[in-house]
Amino acid sequence: MFATPLPSQVSSTTPDYPASLEEVTTDLPKLAIPPLLGASVADLTAWVQQQGQPSYRGKQLHQWLYQKGVRSLAEISVFPKQWREAAADTPVGRSTIHYQSVAPDGTTKYLLRLADGNIIETVGIPTPKRLTVCVSSQVGCPMACDFCATGKGGYKRNLACHEIVDQVLTVQEDFGQRVSNIVFMGMGEPLLNTDNVLAALRSLNQDVGIGQRSMTVSTVGIRDRIRQFAAHHLQVTLAVSLHGSNQQLREQLIPSARHYPLADLLAECREYVEITGRRVTFEYVLLAGVNDSLKCAVDLANCLRGFQSHVNLIPYNPIKEADYQRPNGKQIEAFVNVLEEKNIAVSVRYSKGLAADAACGQLRASQ
Repeated sequence: MFATPLPSQVSSTTPDYPASLEEVTTDLPKLAIPPLLGASVADLTAWVQQQGQPSYRGKQLHQWLYQKGVRSLAEISVFPKQWREAAADTPVGRSTIHYQSVAPDGTTKYLLRLADGNIIETVGIPTPKRLTVCVSSQVGCPMACDFCATGKGGYKRNLACHEIVDQVLTVQEDFGQRVSNIVFMGMGEPLLNTDNVLAALRSLNQDVGIGQRSMTVSTVGIRDRIRQFAAHHLQVTLAVSLHGSNQQLREQLIPSARHYPLADLLAECREYVEITGRRVTFEYVLLAGVNDSLKCAVDLANCLRGFQSHVNLIPYNPIKEADYQRPNGKQIEAFVNVLEEKNIAVSVRYSKGLAADAACGQLRASQ
């Protein structure tokens, strides 16, 4: 189900959306030697053979990359010393922790410095039964959602495959436990970086060992990209950020929505269900006095009637750059009741990490 390109072979296709943001670019850092992280056993075996080494070194390299978290080939003690020294300049593709903060609930936000100096955020979210990583797919985000800190901070570029995989390994190493779940809900719009996201999903599944059903890819909706994503027949969960139950409200909250009518987005989501047999999760941030009325709940239910889907209601997490408020518990309960009465599967997701500015919508490359 996955292709297995070397990191250097992953394209950075220029996104055709949102067309009005001319400054959007997907250029990746130009490296003389591509990093090894993100490569499969087969890729690594071919690479070591090109270096004049026996094929079994490929499996050794794979183990040291993904299980031992090596940051330099010079650290791989099972390799001949002379070759280690000769190959020491080959980049592995690991970042450095620039800053981290820990919330009282254990959620940890990391600012990671990339090889070109850019900084991204990733979040480790622990519970008694699992460790989830919220990964970024871009440096910043071009979608400019009005309530989201990342969108307020501008956009620089796509992340390469190794830069996505590195985030998971960093959290896994820092917590000292295996990551069980991954959500592409950090900085950026994953479906504007589909090639590298697909390559990272492959690596996280086959190299790191995380099940596809334990991974979620979130999008605000990019025309034709959901259909293209469905064609890969993955078992990952697709989460679509609606945040508005009608076109006018979506455009108010998500500027790019003016390029993609809600009816067309929902039609493409229905195609996704037909192609994959997987239900779609719809994310809906509740903003007091904006999209939390009972009429909005009725409109949302009407949009999703007969749909194989689930609604995640996310009470708004405050940011300094926007003046929205979180609804009170009574209003949230009333919204939920309307959806349940209309047979819409729904749950309320209170984001962890609020005290560390690591909750949904709060990610920004600051500090």
